[in-house]
Amino acid sequence: MKAERVVIDTNVLISALLQPSGRTAAVLEAIRDANGMLLFADETFDELATRLMRPKFDRYVEVATRQRFIADVAAVAAWVTITDTVRASRDPADDKFVEVAVNGAADCIVSGDGDLLDLDPFGDLRILAPRAFLEQLGFPPQSQSDRA
Repeated sequence: MKAERVVIDTNVLISALLQPSGRTAAVLEAIRDANGMLLFADETFDELATRLMRPKFDRYVEVATRQRFIADVAAVAAWVTITDTVRASRDPADDKFVEVAVNGAADCIVSGDGDLLDLDPFGDLRILAPRAFLEQLGFPPQSQSDRA
């Protein structure tokens, strides 16, 4: 599997910031090492920025660190225009990630969300938990939860 064009759901990105030595952070590192691109649409990026700035994260990560993370993600993101809508997930809020992947010709979506993971495969699109994504790229399995 390639890691050239990847959609990562919001929870995985937030987890990568909160646990910089964890599996989700390794996903970002693997994409970077493969010279891959993170695909976003305005809606998915806005969700990340809005959720990361919630006061509940103040006790875990300083506001400036969260702002820098958002800016760093934006700097390496490839922006996708949604022309074809998709209605596939049990949770309609998850369809935006599938739309980015389909419209952006992504290799895969990385998610810990069961509603998205249950769609795998979606046509030629793989939808993988962080652990499965890393294993597909040849990283050894870790002992953490499969959906983290």
